[in-house]
Amino acid sequence: MQAYPQRYTVTAALPYANGPVHIGHLAGVYLPADIYVRYLRAAGRDVKFICGSDEHGVPITIRAQKEGVTPQQVVDKYHAIIRDSFVDFGVSFDIYSRTSSQTHSEVASGFFKKLYEEDKFIEQTSQQYYDEKAEQFLADRYIVGTCPNCGNENAYGDQCEKCGSSLSPTELINPRSMLSGNQPVLRETKHWYLPLDQYEPWLREWIVEGHKADWKANVYGQCKSWIDQGLQPRAVTRDLDWGVPVPVAGAEGKVLYVWFDAPIGYISATKDLLPDTWETYWKDSGTKLVHFIGKDNIVFHCIIFPAMLKAHGDYILPDNVPANEFLNLEGDKISTSRNWAVWLHEYLQDFPGKADVLRYVLCANAPETKDNDFTWKDFQARNNNELVANLGNFVNRAVVLTHKFFAGKVPAINGELQTIDLEALAQLAEFPQRIGELIDNYRFRDALNELMNLTRVGNKYLAETEPWKLIKTDEARTGTVLHVALQIAASLVTLMEPFLPASAATLGDMLRLEKGSWQAAGRPDALATGHEIGAAALLFEKIEDTTVEAQVQKLLDTKKANELANAVAAPAKEDVSFDDFGRMDLRVGTVVAAEKVAKTKKLLKLTVDTGLDQRTIVSGIAEHFIPEALVGQQVLVLLNLAPREIKGIESQGMLLLAENADGSLQLMQPGQHVQPGSHVA
Repeated sequence: MQAYPQRYTVTAALPYANGPVHIGHLAGVYLPADIYVRYLRAAGRDVKFICGSDEHGVPITIRAQKEGVTPQQVVDKYHAIIRDSFVDFGVSFDIYSRTSSQTHSEVASGFFKKLYEEDKFIEQTSQQYYDEKAEQFLADRYIVGTCPNCGNENAYGDQCEKCGSSLSPTELINPRSMLSGNQPVLRETKHWYLPLDQYEPWLREWIVEGHKADWKANVYGQCKSWIDQGLQPRAVTRDLDWGVPVPVAGAEGKVLYVWFDAPIGYISATKDLLPDTWETYWKDSGTKLVHFIGKDNIVFHCIIFPAMLKAHGDYILPDNVPANEFLNLEGDKISTSRNWAVWLHEYLQDFPGKADVLRYVLCANAPETKDNDFTWKDFQARNNNELVANLGNFVNRAVVLTHKFFAGKVPAINGELQTIDLEALAQLAEFPQRIGELIDNYRFRDALNELMNLTRVGNKYLAETEPWKLIKTDEARTGTVLHVALQIAASLVTLMEPFLPASAATLGDMLRLEKGSWQAAGRPDALATGHEIGAAALLFEKIEDTTVEAQVQKLLDTKKANELANAVAAPAKEDVSFDDFGRMDLRVGTVVAAEKVAKTKKLLKLTVDTGLDQRTIVSGIAEHFIPEALVGQQVLVLLNLAPREIKGIESQGMLLLAENADGSLQLMQPGQHVQPGSHVA
């Protein structure tokens, strides 16, 4: 019999509290972590599931400045949105805490002080940018300037988001402070550093030699690459007024760097959950520590945080860090700055009662070994073809036929079981262990596929036995068939729960059966003969084309808005003299009639009152304006443009219009009604 750890501490990456969570976060971190923990609980193992909001750092202060509020107000807002979204999505944390709590401040300060008092840090003085007007040192993200690589004038001090280059503030051309707009100056400042280079031999032995076989290839590969490049000391403090104050003399105006502060949040959250026994889950060698993270956090959780724990000396080290790759959206990288995302709280509003559908699709398409792509068409297809037509169909047929033929009571087995019955029950018995082993090894996508294979076993069994026909000739045999089908459905109550908790609960209500232990799933007698089941209810509903088309259109609107926001104006034309401009006779006119030009798509024939006369102007704007809506509108007209024949109509002038970046046109009009014929000066 396989030996398991005495207990598990499972953490999920602390989401940053400057915005909501999206499907990339869910697929990479929170859904696999929740599946793992729900399975461990069903298997009777002692597990604590820990998470909370990461509420310190420069992006918080930048958002607070932009919104004209305090950093605390920013984190309060997004902490609530994130927390409530997780609850509605069915993520079953034992605690969802936050790093702005008093407990966290005490734990993080204590952690720092122990390392400080044991001389585990080194002190270094360096030159950093300082804003003389704001009277403070500037974090990298508070400095903008021209990128030396691509010329982007709004590159940050740590990265150019246009070309993707990593930068340092001193590389920027013409740097300026985001606080005052002034050019910052370099000043000396002292900080404490964790000397990662001193831990390099130990990290190499612990990771490269100790975890090559059991860590995922992407995790191991990224860690080895970092170690092979050589590790450098890393600052654990920074000059900022938002965060956990550095708890030593001479550190006024400094806080713990967020990368040092945030992972300690796992420990402080556990202490909030278990004030008297938290140390058992962090310091006892019988505890297995597992971090669920995205691939952008691999280095922090596999190199830096373990080095911190090693330096402290009292804590266990992570046993595994099963990081996923990235999830893309409709063929493009998810981007919070471009609003190119499916936000969880918006999904839950748009698809009430369908959290499990998103859980299913994200797990079935999980980026476990490579980046994957979420599309709304795939979302619809998986719901309709797999959840509705497979899982839901099997359960519905078993329950509906039991009510129809046996008054809703589990029928008895009559006579000896036939080969087809024995094969179905034998297969049923194998699924709990098969699914469980895959989850134990962090292969959640394969585990979900096995769950669906069990529903396929059920559907195949019903399709081959045809109880809806059999009832006409052999009621006793029909009872046996439905008895077997209901035992498969009963096991689904437990086996579905890690993946589809709300649907599992609905199925449990239908069968009037509570979720049992994982080990008991697969039994052929979960429902006793004569047990009365509840009425049938649809586990899943078909999603129509119009529903997903609306979601696709929302993304297209976002893409269009991004293109407009980032559009670059066309370069200026060659200079003209004032005399050239002065020869142009620009007047205000009023449209008195408008109609489409026959046999054309683009042309409108307009009659315009210029104050001097009423003249005809032919303009290629038919695809942008409704003729009737133009009547009565005031427009700007170039009056002395030489007449030109267009489609047999003499056009005697030209309208002035603005063309947007997306090609749409807008009339140039006076701000208020003026007399036709008025000059444009």
